[in-house]
Formats: sequence, structure tokens, C-alpha cells
Amino acid sequence: MSQHFLLTAKATSLSLAKVARLSDEEAYQTFKLVRWAATDGEPVCPRCGCVAVYTYATRKLFKCKACNHQFSVTSGTIFASRKLSIRDYLLAIAIFVNGAKGHSALQLSRDLDCQYKTAFVMAHKIREALASEANGAIVSGEVEVDGAYFGGHVRPSNRRVDRKDRRLAENQTGKRRVVVIMRERGGRTLPFVFKSEDASVVTIARTVAPGSTVYADEAVHWDALHARFLTKRINHSEAYSTEEANTNQAESFFSRLRRAEIGIHHHVAGPYLSAYASEMAWRENNRRVSNGEQYLMTTSATLNHPVSRQWKGYWQRSERQ
Repeated sequence: MSQHFLLTAKATSLSLAKVARLSDEEAYQTFKLVRWAATDGEPVCPRCGCVAVYTYATRKLFKCKACNHQFSVTSGTIFASRKLSIRDYLLAIAIFVNGAKGHSALQLSRDLDCQYKTAFVMAHKIREALASEANGAIVSGEVEVDGAYFGGHVRPSNRRVDRKDRRLAENQTGKRRVVVIMRERGGRTLPFVFKSEDASVVTIARTVAPGSTVYADEAVHWDALHARFLTKRINHSEAYSTEEANTNQAESFFSRLRRAEIGIHHHVAGPYLSAYASEMAWRENNRRVSNGEQYLMTTSATLNHPVSRQWKGYWQRSERQ
């Protein structure tokens, strides 16, 4: 019997202990090599792209010879205006990718010995950088389409006679959202968040390549896909799968997202559901990649992502509001 990939030595090429033992200089050189990989770690001006720079002897800063712009190794990235040491950011990324079902901000704050607010924003910055890699992506071939509702839990009354049917719209809290995914069989997963499944049909038509085979359940709003794609439907009231059709891989993604919500985060608020869904999609897409490669991929994504409009100054804006 063959061993599962996650249990092999190839899957574990990252050591948290080694990352934690990095000196400040080693962490700094690692950031330089990852951010400016094309120039073997030699600084490149983020404003004009010039490779001719001055290096300050007393501070870890650079000055562009062309436009006189001063910048650091994190300037213009999602970690700009940082307060923690560079080693702490590398350690945070290593801890983040090692979480099979995600990593909560509370646990990350304890691991890094920092405030919960700091860990919360840091984790969401990493999620934003990972999600940006799928911007504008198209899926093709055999594509499974399905949706699942998250959030907006209505706690049932204690007495049975006082309980209401929580499936009805008038008994919902208004916070419930549906994650609709398009997942290639053997390929990538693209998640989107809507108020209802039928609102996703236009996005599906734009995201799935023409000529693809789309697998879906018998919900009536998927009928609109027949005009654009070859569709194969499965009636889940009769079977989970048949020889013709199933959405098992889509359900597998939702299972991972459910476990992350219930077992790790305990609560996922509506405005952030898309971020958590994108994180789980990234984990699902790279589940056969070693944690060392995931670590390098995530570090590269964060250092090549621009300053976050949503998360820079997040708590300061919240306090003002």
C-alpha cells in the first residue's frame, strides 16, 4: 500500500525551528533574495525599476540613483510600514502554511507573542496576497460547480413549540452568504461569494471557458448554463454520484472550508468570507506541494503584492468610525 503524500519526507521540507533560529541578518538576506529573485537579491527601485542604488551603511535602506527614492526591503509590499522584525514575518508565514485547516489569529498572536490585532491583520494580508494570484483566472475542461451557505446562524429556541423553520428567508439573519466554486477536475479551484446561488450564474459564464463540461446538481438556477456549456447534472436526492456526473471534488473543498470554520476559526463573518474561501482554495490547489515550497510561494506572493488598501491602517480606521 502506497504512503500518502502528506506522510512522506517530500511533503515536509520546512522546519519551523530553523526559521525561528534565523538571525536578523539571515532573515533580511532571505527577504532580499525572495523579493528580488530576478536580480539574485540585488535591490530594484519599486518606483522606477532602476537597479542602480545606493546602500546606507547605518540603516537597512536603499536610495535609487535615478529618482532619489528611498526604500527598504518591504517598501511597496503588503508588509510596508511594518512594526515587527523581518524574522517574525518569516515565522508567521511558516506557521500559516503549516496549518492544514488554517491558522487562527488568536493562536498566531500567541505563537508570535504579539497583539491579537497585529496577528489578525497579518493573517489577512497573507490571505489577500495568496488570493490575488487567482485574479482574472479562467477554468476549463471538466469543471464542477456548486455552492454552500456559511454564516448567519440562527440559534434554535429551547422549547420545540417556539422553534421556527430556519430555512425560510423571513427567519434568516441576513448575514448568510453562499460560497460558489468552479473547480477543475485535477486543476485549480476558484471561489466566489454571493448572497444566493442564482446570483453567480453570470460570473460562472464569465469564468468558465467556452466548450467546457460543467457538472452541477439539479438546482433550477443552473439551467441557464445549458445554453453556454455541455452540462451534466446529478440529483443528490437520489445519489451522490453516477457514472455520468458528480460534484464530489467541489464537496471536498466545502468540507475543508467547513472544518476550518468550525474547528479553527469558530466564526467567519460575512465581509471576510471571501478571504477565508480564497485561502482554503489555495490550500486545496497546493495540497500536493511540500510545505517548504508553499512557504517560498507565500513569501514571494506577499513580497510581490502591493500595499493593501483594505488592511493598511485597518484598526485605526475602525477606531475612527
